[in-house]
Amino acid sequence: MYLVGLTGGIATGKSSVAARWVQLGATEIDADVLARQAVEPGSQALVEIVEIFGRQVITSEGSLDRAAVAQIVFNDPTKRQQLEQIIHPRVRELAQQRIRELPADAIAVYTVPLLVEANVSLPFDMVVTVEAPQQEQIKRMVANRGMSEAEALARIKSQATPAQRANRADVILNSNQTLAELLADADALWTRIVREASEKQGD
Repeated sequence: MYLVGLTGGIATGKSSVAARWVQLGATEIDADVLARQAVEPGSQALVEIVEIFGRQVITSEGSLDRAAVAQIVFNDPTKRQQLEQIIHPRVRELAQQRIRELPADAIAVYTVPLLVEANVSLPFDMVVTVEAPQQEQIKRMVANRGMSEAEALARIKSQATPAQRANRADVILNSNQTLAELLADADALWTRIVREASEKQGD
């Protein structure tokens, strides 16, 4: 198996890159999906979250109100750290489980926004980060997610810096360009990934 770690700041385009690679034959494991599974109704994680944040973060259907939690944690670093201490270990376990279930010839892409922050230490063959200038991130979040500039900036500041991600990455994809250009770069990198995966299979 060949494992790619795909990360990047919020609103940089990593989901678009992941989707393109899935079209080309990758199997995606999405950390955000795993994080939602980790806090499903009835889970121990959800019980622990309620103990810290109170019932106001639970919807009438009994699930986690992610927007309500986000409103708290992006303005309170201590609360954010407490939340991460609950969720990150469970996401790590789920990711390891998914990876174990994959066939030996799979090319897996683990899309994980907080690869640096959560100190994800899976046996990656390649780590890729997708980056854009901060002002471009803010512009996209205001236009596409309905956030204020202050909210967008708070989200960005809560993440690792581009330099920290670049330091961890083997490849940096520049998304300060059109989507078509970004996907063309992703296609070129996919060709390299397929070649390296094939070489690894031949070892």
